[in-house]
This record gives sequence, structure tokens and C-alpha cells, in this order.
Amino acid sequence: MADWNPALYSRFEDERTRPARELLARVALDAPRLVYDLGCGPGNSTELLTGRWPGAEVIGTDNSEAMLESARKRLPGVAFEFSDISSWRPTRAPDLIYANASLQWVLDHASVFPRLFDALAPGGVLAVQMPDNLDEPSHRSMREVATQRQYAEIIGDASAVRSRILASSGYYDLLAPKASNVDVWRTEYQHRMDSPASIVEWLRATGLKSFIDPLPAQLRTSFLAEYEERVAKAYPARTDGKRLLAFPRLFIVASR
Repeated sequence: MADWNPALYSRFEDERTRPARELLARVALDAPRLVYDLGCGPGNSTELLTGRWPGAEVIGTDNSEAMLESARKRLPGVAFEFSDISSWRPTRAPDLIYANASLQWVLDHASVFPRLFDALAPGGVLAVQMPDNLDEPSHRSMREVATQRQYAEIIGDASAVRSRILASSGYYDLLAPKASNVDVWRTEYQHRMDSPASIVEWLRATGLKSFIDPLPAQLRTSFLAEYEERVAKAYPARTDGKRLLAFPRLFIVASR
């Protein structure tokens, strides 16, 4: 898969940052000393962390050099590191491990989540937000288009492009035996979008990448055209002409 595109990702920054704010609002830490932002992207979530705790050492980490470059320009006083968060381990025990819309790309949550929680300092917090939208029309349509022969020959098994996350109870059961408190909730956002094309533009920066990046230019164009047709039917115009993109997200805040 090609590297992430910070400019494309940031076109809907307000919408993408809203769940990051709402996750952070449920973190009950007064003065953490060391905070990690896992999958920091272009630094929008990291900026929230530095704004809330200006005295903390905040470190962002990501596996995209393009995203890290963008984050360093945005927050030149913050340390950003390249790492694969699927195997990431801190060299010092942090007070907060914060992962906004990143761990859904990582496999084996049954081992990853306990490992991250065990890495916390005493009294530390693991705070995670993940899209939970694989059953939404936006993502079902991706898989449906990808099963067509001309695309499937290149993409492969469309159902394996992104693994499903666990149910909320699954994360509770993983963390509750270790934690002093586990707070799990699910929110469905209704993002007001201008057109089917704007919905496709949103998803090109994230969920669509794994489908369209392997395709040659001509097939990519035809894939996106058919996908947009399906999006237009799945998200009809509302009374003001706008489209509502339903976007469920799962939140987990576990305290050690």
C-alpha cells in the first residue's frame, strides 16, 4: 500500500479530530509525565495532547514517513518517531498511551491490547478510539466492487483487506482483569457531507486506500466511479441537499 497522504487526510480534519477530543475528555489524568500518541498521523491528535498537558513529554509515533513529516512541521517542539505500532514497546513506562483511529489496522488485538496496558506506569491509562464501520454501506460497497473479476485479480480477498475489531464486550473482557476501571462506549457520528464525491474523497484517505492503491490508473478510475454510484444510492440527499455519512466508532479507556 502506498504511503498515507497527509493533505488528503486533513481535508476533513474537524470531523476526524472530533472523536479524538471526545476520547481525550474521558481520560482522568491530572499531570501525566510521559504520553505517547500511537498512530499520530499528521499531528492533529498530538496537538490535543500537548494542549491539555503542556508540561508533559508527548511523543508521537507512526509508520508513515509522510505523516511524520507533516506532524513535525505542525508541532516542531514535539518528538515524533517512526515505529510499527503492532510491535511497539515503550522504553519507559508512560502515564498515557493514546491511540486515535490507528489500532484498527493492527492484527491480534487479543495480545496487543493487554501488552499495551501492561506497558503503562502505575495509575496509567490506555485510551483507544477505532472506527467500527465495516458493516456500513460505505465499506460494504468497497468490498462489493472489489469482488468483480477485474479488481479481484489484483486486490485478492476483499473481506481480508481490513480485519474486524472485537465487540465492545471483548475489549472489556481483555482489560477488566488487569484494570482498576474500564470504560467502553460506542458512538455513531452523522457527518454532514456535500455530495457523494465528498464521501468518496473522505474515504480515499483511509478505508479505500487498500482497495485502490494496488490498481493501475484505469482500473482505479473505474473502481472509484462505480463506488461513487453506490455511495450516492446508499446516502441519499437530505432535505437540505446534504448527505449524512453514518460513522460508528468504538471507544475504550482503561485505567491501571
